[in-house]
Amino acid sequence: MTHDPVIAIAGVTGAVGAEFIATMDRRGFRVGKLKALASARSAGKTVDFRGQKIVIEELTERSFDGVDIALFSAGGGISRKFAPVAVKAGAVVVDNSSAFRMDPNVPLVIPEVNGNPIRDHKGIIANPNCAAITALVPLWPIHQNNRIKRLIISTYQAASGAGAAAMEELVESTRANLNGQVFTPRVMPHPYAFNLFSHNTAIDPETGYNDEESKVIKETRKIFEDDKIAVGVTCVRVPVLRAHCEAITFECERPITEDEVRAILARAPGVKIVDDRAGNYFPMPVDASGQDDVLVGRIRKDLSDPSGHSISMFVSADQLLKGAALNAIQIAELLPQRAMA
Repeated sequence: MTHDPVIAIAGVTGAVGAEFIATMDRRGFRVGKLKALASARSAGKTVDFRGQKIVIEELTERSFDGVDIALFSAGGGISRKFAPVAVKAGAVVVDNSSAFRMDPNVPLVIPEVNGNPIRDHKGIIANPNCAAITALVPLWPIHQNNRIKRLIISTYQAASGAGAAAMEELVESTRANLNGQVFTPRVMPHPYAFNLFSHNTAIDPETGYNDEESKVIKETRKIFEDDKIAVGVTCVRVPVLRAHCEAITFECERPITEDEVRAILARAPGVKIVDDRAGNYFPMPVDASGQDDVLVGRIRKDLSDPSGHSISMFVSADQLLKGAALNAIQIAELLPQRAMA
């Protein structure tokens, strides 16, 4: 590119949309012009970007004329309708929804893991599921050293994964609960305050797995380019505003020690080790919130595997950042070098 790119954000009023703007500003991402796009009810309002008031425009089929990069976080239906329109207008789309992730013609990218497929894009690049990103950033460097053959993951997913409305519902329902008031859920299917429940996506009646769990399984195999890796996952929604946690146990082809894992992760991009056994201090959402890195701790031998091939650990990452907006901006940062030069 010979100019600073024109950037469009589809879904600018959502939780991830706000993080797109903040992340671009914080990282000094070059922007020639920003187009803020949302539904008709938000048109005419403004968002702040680098000292300017950017007027929000209604998302239409003419919204992408002259746009170089379009960042989508408005849901799968919007992406399926408008992403091809943006590509036809000449933009490269980085999509945060699940609409195109499993399309064999669409790269599914975590820059620390598999940035090279960006150069092969055909107009759309998919941002992976937030739970998958949180697990795979620390697992990838281990996989490169000693192939991971089996994964067992349990997630503890924050309200941020369901958007700004779910975050607000958690706050409101908690306040009501503390005041002894009845609160009827509007966003979540179950009471959220002081409660946890199976991830609020549809359950496959045959397998018993919900959509979130299926995404983690399928996306892990696509990103790692390994259809044989065995993945078992249970996804749970917990009453935390922001930042997901995951308990992970992985089995490698060869024996592996916790010291080897620590040494690998100490030099891994996008990873910060938080593993203080003496102080009983490990990754927590309160520390991961607002951080770019995936926090990794509780690194220990899996005592249920006497062969020495398995390690257990606990991770936490900001779902709105590395799980969504940051990962997308990192992809966009690579576009001029790999895909748009």
